[in-house]
Amino acid sequence: MFTYQPPLKDIQFVLSDLLNATEVLNQIPAFAEIDDGLMLQVVEEAGRFASEVLFPLNAVGDREGAQYAEGKVKTPTGFAAAYRQFCEAGWPALACDPEYGGQGLPNTLNSVLYEMLSATNHAWTMFPGLLHGAYACLHRHASVELKTRYLPKIISGEWLATMCLTEANAGSDLGLLRTKAVPQPDGSYLISGNKIFISGGEQDMTDNIVHLVLARLPDAPAGSKGISLFLVPKFLPQDEALGERNAVQCTGIEHKMGIHGSPTCSMQFDQARGWLVGEPNHGLAAMFVMMNAARLAVGINGVAIAETSYQNSLAYAQERLQMRAVNRPAERKGEAADPIIMHPAVQRLLMTQRAYLEGGRMLTYWNALLLDNAEHHPDAAVRKSADEQLALMTPIIKSMLTEQGFQGASQALQVYGGHGYISETGIEQYLRDARITMVYEGTNEIQAVDLLMRKIIGDGGQRLEHFLEGVETAAQQHHSGPFAHYAGTLLSLAQRIRHCAGDIAKASASHPELPYTIASEMLRLVGHCALAWLWLRAADTAHRNHNSDPAFHQEKLSTADYYYSFVLPETQQLLSVIEGCLHEAASGKRPAYLSNAIAHASRAS
Repeated sequence: MFTYQPPLKDIQFVLSDLLNATEVLNQIPAFAEIDDGLMLQVVEEAGRFASEVLFPLNAVGDREGAQYAEGKVKTPTGFAAAYRQFCEAGWPALACDPEYGGQGLPNTLNSVLYEMLSATNHAWTMFPGLLHGAYACLHRHASVELKTRYLPKIISGEWLATMCLTEANAGSDLGLLRTKAVPQPDGSYLISGNKIFISGGEQDMTDNIVHLVLARLPDAPAGSKGISLFLVPKFLPQDEALGERNAVQCTGIEHKMGIHGSPTCSMQFDQARGWLVGEPNHGLAAMFVMMNAARLAVGINGVAIAETSYQNSLAYAQERLQMRAVNRPAERKGEAADPIIMHPAVQRLLMTQRAYLEGGRMLTYWNALLLDNAEHHPDAAVRKSADEQLALMTPIIKSMLTEQGFQGASQALQVYGGHGYISETGIEQYLRDARITMVYEGTNEIQAVDLLMRKIIGDGGQRLEHFLEGVETAAQQHHSGPFAHYAGTLLSLAQRIRHCAGDIAKASASHPELPYTIASEMLRLVGHCALAWLWLRAADTAHRNHNSDPAFHQEKLSTADYYYSFVLPETQQLLSVIEGCLHEAASGKRPAYLSNAIAHASRAS
């Protein structure tokens, strides 16, 4: 039977023991009263809602899917009722400004909430999943009038929001978009154009939908520098009630590989009335607030999928009897077969899942604390430092953790064997649903280019250097003792990353293709450095607290050892690729496979 148990013990370990979250948050006046008891209470309630309300609807949503007819979308059975419960409990307001009706709690708790929502029902979570990003975008960039009118409705969850970027001719390259915005005498704009791949663009869960739409003004410069952001509601505001229907229509929904319960809509804006958010021609800067929030949320989604996949494959491996293990305990000598968890190959599948998902949880919660500091800390220097580290880590979280969410589901299916390929088991839905996370909110390849070109080379390596210095400090603190080997490995990795980044920056001046060619390797390399740093800290924390819960902390120590022994060695292959490309660039060669790939493309055309 497919199940989900909120991983409360591991969440508490990461927040309380590893990251000392309450101490970090207490440095922020708005969170001065936060304590472990309050955080645990919120986490437990979130886990209860996710496991008891959302999880039973997951397979229902997959079977029924969202249904489209004559411009309207019907969500799967139970989705709307679950959303009402979600709003009645105040969950959308959790980490929002009290001035507009929010609860004023940390982003860190919001991250935990959305991990458990995604772990139990990926498709349903996509409806409220953009709420906080829309809130953050409007809170930072909208006029006082727009904030006053729309933020309370978004914060309460009474109105859902969408992010309308993509067009048929303009996917990741937003500079190509054609949607137009014509200014009107009353200060509004008429928006005309077509958008695709709009999650929740139409639904029956809320009376109104707030669309955040990228479009061009008549005199806008070409490319991405000529994009503005507009708020376009489904129904126009009229005092405290809904006014007339705006000229925005869903023209259809996509038939997809997964997340069937989430309608992916095509939207037509036919002189729909909207209002400018932020400055003219600076829409991408405003929208990036929402996009970065979404990218962090998608990374958390990867951890969530990996968690549920791991839980169920572990339970199956403990029960499934197949073949005799190489090392059998005496009490099983007379048995015909052993649980498959006793076979080393299955142990490897399970441990790889666990090392990545628990490492990913540490990484996402650490970054949630960075977000709290970036938004709320009273010291401007702390805010700036946190924001820069968050910028460095966001593409890593989005790319590396979504990839492992998919791989984790695949590894879980492998544990199930043939039974995993059958729909009734449940794991195949998680595999299908997980695949989109590597594509939406910017493909993982784009995340890699963003990291290397903008976040490393673009600032002269300052963000990376700040991160590496922190890693090296932690490694040097363990130069002796039980984790000296981990520390030495981590220190060497940090130093080699520094050298590679510097060499890539230098070589790119004469070989502009080079960084784009090895961006994915560089992203995983820095990502592993972050995970290895956190696993070193986790091992130390588990060692110091071992006596309080010996079984749990021993498992944590074993997983850290597995990560360093079996997972982290991937960095040797990544370094070999990067250093090989640098050597070819230094010798003036252009990698032959690039020419061959272009030749193949020419033949194909």
